[in-house]
Amino acid sequence: MAKSTFFKDFKAFISKGNIIDMAVGVVIGGAFGKIVTGLVNYIINPVISLLTGGVSLENVKTVLVEAVPATETTAEVAEVAILWGSWIQTIVDFLLVALCIFLVLRAIIKAKEAAEKAKKKEEVEAPAPEPEPAPEPEPSEEVLLLREIRDALKKE
Repeated sequence: MAKSTFFKDFKAFISKGNIIDMAVGVVIGGAFGKIVTGLVNYIINPVISLLTGGVSLENVKTVLVEAVPATETTAEVAEVAILWGSWIQTIVDFLLVALCIFLVLRAIIKAKEAAEKAKKKEEVEAPAPEPEPAPEPEPSEEVLLLREIRDALKKE
């Protein structure tokens, strides 16, 4: 059950258009950029290369125009290609950065919720201070008169 909540939360986070989330993503993404690129280049790409029989993601491309080497009369023509592997690598980089940001923010939110819950629990457990009794209001003139009559009748 926790897994499904985790992935639902991650999906909601990654698909939000919230400016604060975007700002946090830019700042933390820049900080995690080198780490994530290293993870993709040095760990994920070799595994993919192993699974695809030695083909690296960097080499996955569709060549539109072959490169032509320079001759005495013509200049070199560079290869024109769609670099699918580089694009996939960029997507993997993005997803890993987003996942890292999500994990950090999720931990912060859970810590805040736990602190708020503990604070509410303390408020419930602590007895409320007893209010001071309000001073008795002055009796009206009628009540004073009735008391005098009562006291006079008692004396007789």
